Amino acid sequence: MTKACKVSFITVNYNGKEDTIALLRSIYEASLSFSFEVIVIDNASRSDEFVLLKQAYPDIKGMRSAENLGFAGGNNLGIQMSTGEYLYFLNNDTVLPEKADAQIRAMLTFCAENSQVGGISPKILYFEPRNLLQFVGSTPLSKITLRNRQIGYRETDQGQYEEIRQIPYMHGAAMLVPRYVIEDGGMMSELFFLYYEELDWSCRITEKYKLYYFPFAYIFHKESATTGIESPLKTFYLTRNRMLFADRNRRGLIRILSLLYLVCIANTLKMFKFMTKGQWQQILSVWHGTWSAFKLFNSK
Repeated sequence: MTKACKVSFITVNYNGKEDTIALLRSIYEASLSFSFEVIVIDNASRSDEFVLLKQAYPDIKGMRSAENLGFAGGNNLGIQMSTGEYLYFLNNDTVLPEKADAQIRAMLTFCAENSQVGGISPKILYFEPRNLLQFVGSTPLSKITLRNRQIGYRETDQGQYEEIRQIPYMHGAAMLVPRYVIEDGGMMSELFFLYYEELDWSCRITEKYKLYYFPFAYIFHKESATTGIESPLKTFYLTRNRMLFADRNRRGLIRILSLLYLVCIANTLKMFKFMTKGQWQQILSVWHGTWSAFKLFNSK
C-alpha cells in the first residue's frame, strides 16, 4: 500500500516540457519540510514528454495520457494517482517562490484550523513583471450575464490585498484543495475540456464549503500580461462553455434568462464584432460553440 503524504502537487503538461521543468525545479529546490509527492500528467503531447520529465526528475509520479483529456481530465488523472491529504493543483507555467515552504505550511494550517475551507487560491503574480498582480480574488458572476470583475487585476502589488478573504471561485492556475472536499463532492467535470472548469468546480464545492484567497502565499504565472488575439479554438470553447456553465449552475427562470442573453445578445454581438473585422472563421466558431452547447445540455 502506498504511504500517504501531506501534499500532492499536481500539474498537467501539454507540449510544455521546458515550463514544466521550471515548475519542478522550483518545487524540489524549495526545501519543503512536509511530506509531498509531485504528479505530472502529460496530456498527449506530440512526443512522450513524461519520459523526458521523469529522466530529469526521477521522483515524480504520473503518466502520459494516450489522448488529450483537457484541463479537468488531466487533473482528474492526477487526483486518482495522488495520496496527499491536500492536493495543490498548479499550472505547468507557474513557479513557486523561494519561501514556498513557509507559505504552503501557512495554507495548511489555515485549512486545519477552519473545517469549512473547501479550497484556497494564493496571490498570483505575473512572472514578468513580478510585481504585477493577476489574481487576488474576484466578484461573483452575475446571475444572468455571467460577468464579473477580477479584483486587483494588473495592479502593482503594493501590499493592498493582504487580508484573507472569502472568494466565489478559485483560480485554475493555483488551487489547494483538501482531499476530503474531493471525496465529498467529486472531481472536476470533464464536460468543458478547456475554460470554465474551475468555475464549475468551485460552484459545486461552495454548496457545502467556503473558498478563500490567501495573500500570505503566492506563485508566479508565466501567462502573458498583455491581451492576445483570440483564436477560433478559444472562441469556440469560451462560447460553448459559458452556455454550459449557465445550464449547469443556474436554475428555473434565471437559467432561461441567462441562456437567452448569451444566445440572443452576447453571442450575436460577438459575431457582429467579428463581421466588422472580416473574421469569418471566428463567426463560425461562435455558431459551432453555440450549437455544441445545446447538444451537451443536461450532460453530467
